[in-house]
Amino acid sequence: MPVDTKVSSPKFRVINDEVIYSDDQITNVSGHDIHGLAKRALSNARRRARLCTHKSVKDELHEMLIVHARNTYVRPHKHLNKTESIHIIEGMADLVFFDETGGINCVSRMGDYGSGLVFYSRISEPCYHSLLIRSEKLVFHEVTSGPFQKQDTLFAPWAPEGSDLSAVKRFVEYLSSQAKTLAPTGIKEFI
Repeated sequence: MPVDTKVSSPKFRVINDEVIYSDDQITNVSGHDIHGLAKRALSNARRRARLCTHKSVKDELHEMLIVHARNTYVRPHKHLNKTESIHIIEGMADLVFFDETGGINCVSRMGDYGSGLVFYSRISEPCYHSLLIRSEKLVFHEVTSGPFQKQDTLFAPWAPEGSDLSAVKRFVEYLSSQAKTLAPTGIKEFI
């Protein structure tokens, strides 16, 4: 029996400048789709865009392909009663973990599989975390448990809001300098 190699055009539903949903029963994403998502991220104010492959905020499993441009501010936050995983597809970032008062607990330097860096991270317990984008763009696959409820995401009170651009700049510069000294430089061998 021959294999059907035709790929149908995806059915996307645009929610706003940053969020798109797939309405397909089977969602296939190509490099072309990611390129379009990256163009969307580069053209909006917060420099980010996501393709949600789950159907609704009410779904029990949320899967997203996300693009952040360099200098995108990801305010430190934690998720109550949720797990979250991040899988880097393209680019580099530092995943920074904080204690409750804003002290840096650890930094995971991340890149795609071929980079030799950490390419996957799973956050099982609520803890403050942020991403520092180290490449022109970062493309990653994020999976978390749903449903999405705004009150389940707590933003760190010691981190500036995104609207205070000068405070954000100072905070990110501080984080970047700390992350450079705290990120591991070697690759662990598991065998």
